[in-house]
Amino acid sequence: MEKDAPLKTLTARSVKWNVIDRVSTQLLYGVTGIILARLLSKEDFGLAGAIMVFQAFASLFVDSGFYSALMQRKAPTRLDYSTVLWFNMGVATLLYAVLFLCAPLIADCYGGDARIVPLSRVMFLSFMLNASAIVQTNRLMKRMDVRMVAAANAFGLLCGSVAGIWLAFGGYGAWAIVWQTVTVNGVKSLVLWLTSGWLPMLRFSWKALRSFMGVGGGMLASSFLNVLFQNIYSFFIGNRAGLAPLGYYTQADKWSKMGVTSISQVVSASFLPALSQVQDDDERFSRASSKMNRFTAYVLFPAMGFLIVMATPIFHCLFGTKWDPSIILFQLLLLRGVFTVLTSLYNNYLVAKARTRTVVVMEALRDGAALLFLIATLPVIAMATDGDKVLGIKILLYGQLAASLITWGVMTVSVAKVAGRSLGSFLADNIPYLVETVAICVLLWAESLVIADCWLLLAVQATTALVLYLGVNFALKSVIQKEMFRFLRGGESKFA
Repeated sequence: MEKDAPLKTLTARSVKWNVIDRVSTQLLYGVTGIILARLLSKEDFGLAGAIMVFQAFASLFVDSGFYSALMQRKAPTRLDYSTVLWFNMGVATLLYAVLFLCAPLIADCYGGDARIVPLSRVMFLSFMLNASAIVQTNRLMKRMDVRMVAAANAFGLLCGSVAGIWLAFGGYGAWAIVWQTVTVNGVKSLVLWLTSGWLPMLRFSWKALRSFMGVGGGMLASSFLNVLFQNIYSFFIGNRAGLAPLGYYTQADKWSKMGVTSISQVVSASFLPALSQVQDDDERFSRASSKMNRFTAYVLFPAMGFLIVMATPIFHCLFGTKWDPSIILFQLLLLRGVFTVLTSLYNNYLVAKARTRTVVVMEALRDGAALLFLIATLPVIAMATDGDKVLGIKILLYGQLAASLITWGVMTVSVAKVAGRSLGSFLADNIPYLVETVAICVLLWAESLVIADCWLLLAVQATTALVLYLGVNFALKSVIQKEMFRFLRGGESKFA
């Protein structure tokens, strides 16, 4: 329909710039990560990983769920944005003061390591800096104008990379990771404030704040549970197994998140604004969900599947054998990440329909299952042998993978109804791309049996994966692939 054209074009542009944003920043992040992984020790990464557990919770409460609430609202006012900004900054300041004073207690959680105290007090500055950019980012995303967000992210990461690498070469250990993080958030926030052309009102409205509580409160509860179970593993690994095993886990978690978080953020940032515009039109909402499911499957399954099969040559080419115990953890986290991205996509449908109570229920289900598996595997988390230094951590992740699978199954049934579609048609959006990916992964695995050199194997596998996946979808006349290439060539897309 003709009336769909503006939204389709905006959504396609948003997807394009979100992909450019994630690819560019992850390339910079990846190069920096490779250098730091070669220069820093397992304990350095363990120290940073211990602090990031508390950093994640602070960032969660600073956002307070209002980012999603602003995104869900069709036309937020300047007073709405200003109120959320001042609230976020107030919460950030209070949390920083509390965490500053509690730094010695945080160190006690990890054997009283005194190095954690100054490291954490500097690291926690980053969530305050990030708090100042939340509303600026939201306004641009709401308008589906992602270009400046992409530029701010890339420039911030470039400056952070320079700072981190310089300190790592200087022998500053974990401080390289800390100052990299602080620099990234500081520069990004500064760029957005200097270029956005928006300034807040010197006003705060309790009425405006309360109007966001329905969606914001629900998303805060959901996000709290999500962040809790994303970071509780780091806490228990560091507390029970020590900083060196935590370093292995942190490295695997960091590299797996480059793929999982990137796809999840592209999905959320691109799709939620579009869905909020058609939330009252059931027919358009249903069609949009189908197209979004297929796009996500087209990107997600090959990205995760191919990385899982190619994990060993990737790690060996980039790091040698230094981080070999991280490889299996990386693979398990990627597999769990498939369900993370899918549930993130489904959350968009629920939030757009203001079904935040369902979001909380689904999150509670997932985390309840995760908690049961965590309790069951906690006694063995520090288990290790001469041939397997992360045996206990592997058992932990197998349990969490099972919890994610159970939640995805239950959530799929509920979300299909919200989208106004049958369960069969909802699942059918994913099946072609899943089957293609599994078949190609089998071939990639066979190649690993006959090629020993890691660089040659990586090149052969990457070429095989790319040629076959694009070729198969071309032969099957994939509509999603056609529209993606049409848009990349500058044509008009019917993506949304």
